[in-house]
Amino acid sequence: MAVNAAGSRLEEQWRDILGMHARTMCEIDRVLHPHGLGASDFEVLDILAAEAPAEGDLCRVQNLVGRVHLSQSALSRLIGRLEKDGLVERSVCLEDRRGVFVTLTRRGRDLHAEVLPLQRDVLERMLGG
Repeated sequence: MAVNAAGSRLEEQWRDILGMHARTMCEIDRVLHPHGLGASDFEVLDILAAEAPAEGDLCRVQNLVGRVHLSQSALSRLIGRLEKDGLVERSVCLEDRRGVFVTLTRRGRDLHAEVLPLQRDVLERMLGG
């Protein structure tokens, strides 16, 4: 019986985590929507701003794969949309033609700076305790 009780507690904790994640992502989507972004779009912009802080700095797409909760193909499609919107630029690594770099454009940096306080406010409200 102890195993079942422990298992039930773990399952309840897991469902609480999933619920908090879902509510937080929905709230981030809601506040970013007027700016043309979703939560996953913001995550990519935010990671790029940290990984490539100066204008023109490059980040390998492969470095993003383990940091966002998207498959590699979904991440590639998302980067394609961000590129189409003028927020990022992609380039091929000259040393390794299979490698792809991505960088924030000036427009991407400006939009990230504009919406960063909105996303952080959601995190504070939802997770700040």
